[in-house]
Amino acid sequence: MDVITLATNGSMLHEGRIVESEPLAFLPFKAELQDGYRLRSYFIMLHKYPLLTKLSPFFPVYMKQYSECPAAGCITTDFHHLELSKTIEMIGFPGKPQLEIYTSFNGIFNDQASELKPYPLKNLLDMTLKLGKLKHIVFGDKVDVFEFETVFTLFEFLDGIAWVLSFQAGSIECPLRR
Repeated sequence: MDVITLATNGSMLHEGRIVESEPLAFLPFKAELQDGYRLRSYFIMLHKYPLLTKLSPFFPVYMKQYSECPAAGCITTDFHHLELSKTIEMIGFPGKPQLEIYTSFNGIFNDQASELKPYPLKNLLDMTLKLGKLKHIVFGDKVDVFEFETVFTLFEFLDGIAWVLSFQAGSIECPLRR
């Protein structure tokens, strides 16, 4: 599988060279993160490669929020790092069994995952971001969860984070009228 390395400065590297144009061609490539990659690096990448922001209707809102955040110090002590992971869950037995596959983006503290929903972007940008494992849950039995090494494509990386941030505190304004 071809590999695209995501640098801490927001650049995308293919075979050691900076990708100058056509970032969409790398969407199916395996994404690897440089050591020290942060959520801020993700937003710097979106700024460097604006064509990537066309992948989600949420990106314009995120980019505006990002531009309003401080240039440094955007962390929370509630987590050690942020982690993108995958889950495969077999459900519906007895009855009609089905398989669900989804990505999760969480804050991690002492190997415990927590939702990012209540945290504004200004508390997450400078948190280290890591790629996690694939969790396999069989028929809802969360006691015996199997974990495996896995691969994230650039698209899964971009979309997985964007999807979770869409539920984050203050991500979309919703005016209430009485």
